[in-house]
Amino acid sequence: MLQIAPVTLEGKLVRLEPMGSHHIEGLWEAGRFEQIWTYMSIDMAKPEDARDFVEQALKNEREGTELPFVIVNQENGEIIGSTRFLTISRRDRGLEIGFTWLTPSVWKMSINTECKWLLLRHCFETLGCIRVQLKTDSRNLNSQRAIKRIGGIYEGVLRNHMVLRDGYIRDSVYFSIVDREWPSVNEKLQLLLFGE
Repeated sequence: MLQIAPVTLEGKLVRLEPMGSHHIEGLWEAGRFEQIWTYMSIDMAKPEDARDFVEQALKNEREGTELPFVIVNQENGEIIGSTRFLTISRRDRGLEIGFTWLTPSVWKMSINTECKWLLLRHCFETLGCIRVQLKTDSRNLNSQRAIKRIGGIYEGVLRNHMVLRDGYIRDSVYFSIVDREWPSVNEKLQLLLFGE
């Protein structure tokens, strides 16, 4: 049985800290760029959207269905995005890492890779997960490549999986990493991050 509780995860580039209402302004500053939200079910077009984003995430946390994090740049302490655990199955010892977004100024850097490494390490080495899944919009080829790059194994497509805010009916591509794969995935991620 997974025992999931708020936790801060520290890396060289980022700190993942439990989301709180005091993060609303920083999330708005990081998230107010339209290109972030192309494949997402929400957007952040006005400051109220950031408040709604945090309030919904905290409601889901209270209900035990999600654990949201704020991504903080270790270099300057600025909020640069968000990620979370969701689709939590305590009995089956699995969850999803998702709803991840970053401000455009840190795209194409190692930040997302370090976020995934910190989260996956926590899942497999602390929580005792036997499965972690990741999904993305079938149109988001960059995200699919990134998930494969970190060791995600393609599982398939959920067709007509969700209706996005503009009415588009999205197919979702699913990937997973299971516990027996974690040692090699961990090694791969450390090579990508630290060259060791």
